[in-house]
Amino acid sequence: MPGETRKEPRALNLPDFCAAQAVLAVVLIVTLTAVVLAVARQDGALNFWLDLARTSLFLLWTGMGSAAVLCLLRARLAQLPLAAASAIALGSMLAVIALVSWGVLWLGGSALLGPRATNLLLPETPWRFFAANLGIGAIVAALALRYFYVTGEWRRNVELQARARVRALQARIRPHFLFNSMNTIASLTRSDPQRAEEAVEDLADLFRANLNEKRSSITLKEELEVARIYQRIEQLRLGERLHVIWDVTDLPMRAQVPGLLMQPLLENAIYHGIEPRPAGGIVTVSGALDGDVIGLTVRNPLPEAGEEAHSGNRIALDNIRERMELLYPGRSSVEASRIGDEYIVRLRFPYIEDATRSSSL
Repeated sequence: MPGETRKEPRALNLPDFCAAQAVLAVVLIVTLTAVVLAVARQDGALNFWLDLARTSLFLLWTGMGSAAVLCLLRARLAQLPLAAASAIALGSMLAVIALVSWGVLWLGGSALLGPRATNLLLPETPWRFFAANLGIGAIVAALALRYFYVTGEWRRNVELQARARVRALQARIRPHFLFNSMNTIASLTRSDPQRAEEAVEDLADLFRANLNEKRSSITLKEELEVARIYQRIEQLRLGERLHVIWDVTDLPMRAQVPGLLMQPLLENAIYHGIEPRPAGGIVTVSGALDGDVIGLTVRNPLPEAGEEAHSGNRIALDNIRERMELLYPGRSSVEASRIGDEYIVRLRFPYIEDATRSSSL
């Protein structure tokens, strides 16, 4: 029906069990679970260690087998509706539990390991053991799948909110900037047509970059180029009042950064720090690589006493902080402070090279 909002089908949001980090997590969880179960059932030191060994071996085979199956099925499950993917994932995990349980019963009932080992491996009530494993496995697997789904939906909602905030930031190019730029270009068409043409191209490039829906993650080189385009446009209007010092030669230009990282910071620095000052001022953009951490700093002067300051908000800083947290969870920081007569914004985030674009740089 026209006008209806088309909803995206929900996915199961399984983690990548093919990755070493996920496999390590499975091993740790299985080991801790085995220790808890063995402690709960202990009735003597000797029995405790034997019980821990049996439980650890069983849970390790079950956990690693389930992880292997989900690793193989992950791409296919991602294409299925939520209900079908959940049923297949749950059935696959129960099949692994049943197979491992059957293997334990078969091995315990065989004469391959000798009577003593057989007594250690074989449960006292084999079929109760088999049924209990399937029952407990179904509960644990269902809870795990639910957890994966809920955490995936939470992250999806956070990403959608961040994307909406990016669109809001893209649409927030201040009207006075556009009007002033067009007036500057109009005046240049008579006095300097060549510069007017270059300004029109810069303005088109700036809007193209800001309104690009796919500009969620780009290289640092591309982001700095957009910021320099913005500077050139503002330079035409502010003239000698605006000086921007770029000290970024030591930065890795192939680093992956969220789009709209530097240009909003430069925009704020000019709008709040340069425009209110009749004599203008200097904006400094500097950066350095410290090990595997990139540091970026933007400095601008504060309006002097008696000068009318623009009222501002923290939309740009909050947006940058949120998107950096999505791209570098727990490994980035955005700090803003007034020190002396300067306003300073510092960004820190890990150096992750964008391999998909490195060949073109």
